[in-house]
Amino acid sequence: MSAHAPSIRIGGPGYAPLADAGIRAFIGETPALAAKLGGTPAAWQVREVGDGNLNLVFIVTGPAGGLVVKQALPYVRLVGDSWPLPLERAYFEHEALQRQMRHVPGLVPHVHLFDAGRAAIVMDFLSPHIILRKGLIAATVYPRIADDLATFAAETLFRSSDLALPAAQKHAMQALFSHNAGLCKITEDLVFTDPYRVATLNRWTSPQLDGVAADFRNDAALKIAVQDLKWKFLSQGEALLHGDLHTGSVMVTQDDTRVIDPEFACVGPIGFDVGAMIANFLLSFFSQEGHETDKGARDAYRAWLLETTEAIWQKFELRFLTLWREHNSGDAFDAGLFQERASAIALENYRKATMTRLFAETMGFAGAKMARRILGLAHVEDMESIADPDRRAACEKKALRLARHLMVNARAIRDTAELLRAAEDTRKEAA
Repeated sequence: MSAHAPSIRIGGPGYAPLADAGIRAFIGETPALAAKLGGTPAAWQVREVGDGNLNLVFIVTGPAGGLVVKQALPYVRLVGDSWPLPLERAYFEHEALQRQMRHVPGLVPHVHLFDAGRAAIVMDFLSPHIILRKGLIAATVYPRIADDLATFAAETLFRSSDLALPAAQKHAMQALFSHNAGLCKITEDLVFTDPYRVATLNRWTSPQLDGVAADFRNDAALKIAVQDLKWKFLSQGEALLHGDLHTGSVMVTQDDTRVIDPEFACVGPIGFDVGAMIANFLLSFFSQEGHETDKGARDAYRAWLLETTEAIWQKFELRFLTLWREHNSGDAFDAGLFQERASAIALENYRKATMTRLFAETMGFAGAKMARRILGLAHVEDMESIADPDRRAACEKKALRLARHLMVNARAIRDTAELLRAAEDTRKEAA
C-alpha cells in the first residue's frame, strides 16, 4: 500500500492460505468466536465452499452455531497465480461491510472479526439462506426481494454521497477506497473493455456465438457507448458502490435478504450498482427458456422476474428521492438555498431530472454487465447450467441483443415499461 493508504498491514510473512487445521486454530484463539460455535475445535465441522472467482470461503459449524471465514488469496482463484491480486482487498471489503452495517444492518451479515495478518473476515453463517441466483434458477419466488434490494441500494448509495455526507467525510472515503485499485482494474477491464476486443481470457459458447462476439468487436456505436460508460465509472465519484451487486452476492430465504461480498467496493456512479442487479435479473429472465421442460412452462416465472426488475428500480427511485427530500445533510444542495417556493419547486424538478439521468445510466450499466457475463471471463450459472449448448446459446444471443440495445439506446429508454417491453419483445424474436 502507498503512504496514503491505511497503515494497517494486510498479510505479511506469516500469511498462508487457511485449511482445516488452520481454521480451527484461528477460531479457537478468540474465545468469543469459539463460544459461538460451542464444543471443542476438534468437534467443529469445517467445509470449504468458495465457488467464486477470487477467495477461500469456509463454513465452520459447532453444537451452538456457525460462522463463515472468508480469506483473500494473493491471486485470482479462477485463473491461478499467473494473475496476482493484492490481499488488501480484504481490508476494503471489511470497511465496506462496516459502512453497510451502519446504514442497513438487517440486510448484510454481521461481521465478528477482521484479521489483517490472515487477510480474513469472520462473519455470520447465514442459514437456511441460499444464494439468490440458485433460487432464481429453480424458479423460486421471493416476495420481498425487490423491496430489500432497492432499500439496500438506495440507503447505501444515498448515505455515502455528497447529498448526505459533509465534503470532508466524502473526500476521506473516496481517498480510502481509491486504494482498492486492483479490484477496480478488474471491473474496468472485464466489464468495459475485454468483451469488445480479442482478449486471452474471454470465452463464450463456441461456435454458436462466434459471429456475435465478432460483431461486438466490430460495432463502432457499441464500443463508443461502452467506453462512455467506462468513463463514467472512472470519473463519476458519486457514492460508495458495492461494486459487484449481482444475484450471486445475495443470500436469501422467503423472509430475509442479506447482501454479501463487497470486495469490489469503490466510489463511483450511482447507476452502476442498480444496473448490475437489474442485469442479473434480466439474465435470469432470458435463461428460463433453457431451464423449462416444456415450452411456456416458466411463463409465469418470467413475468415475475420482469415485475421484480421493474419494482427494483421503482422502489429504489422512490426511496432515494425520499432520502434526498428528508435527509439532505451533505454539502451538495444546501437546504438553506431552497427555502422560498420558487427555489423549492426548481429543486424538486432537478431531483426528478436527476433520476431520469440515473435511469439512463442504469440501463447502460445493465447492458454492459449482461454482455460481460456472456462474452467475457466470468459467466453466470443461470446460463452455464443449461447443458445443451444450442439452447444455451439461443438464450445468450437474445440477452446480448438486449444488452446492446440498453447500451446504445440508453437515453431513449424512458421508463421501466419500455425496458420490460424491450425484454419481452427480444425474448420472442428468433435466436
